[in-house]
Amino acid sequence: QVQLEESGGGLVQPGGSLRLSCAASGRTFGTGVMGWFRQAPGKEREFVASISGNGGSLWHAGSVKGRFTISRDDAKKTVDLQMNSLNPEDTATYYCAAGRGAIISAKMSDYVFWGQGTQVTVSS
Repeated sequence: QVQLEESGGGLVQPGGSLRLSCAASGRTFGTGVMGWFRQAPGKEREFVASISGNGGSLWHAGSVKGRFTISRDDAKKTVDLQMNSLNPEDTATYYCAAGRGAIISAKMSDYVFWGQGTQVTVSS
């Protein structure tokens, strides 16, 4: 069993930045793909970013590319999402997810373990 816990969400003004962090426990970290997804009220959960098991491959959704950056620290067993130039459309609950495979993926079905989510609100 893998436990994932997100932190770092909050209220930020348009144009601001936030850094989300996901702490993993319960298994050997550093072997599986990790991802961030988000879900806005009334909308389906969508892919945000993914990082491969060895950290060598990254994938960011088109809507966040150039503004968000995913990273992982295997020593700390964390996966972070640095979010810059935030706008109101980024308002959502952000979820961390872990997959059994090592290859980056945007498909929710490739992720087995999920955190409870952290709320990000972008508003003036």
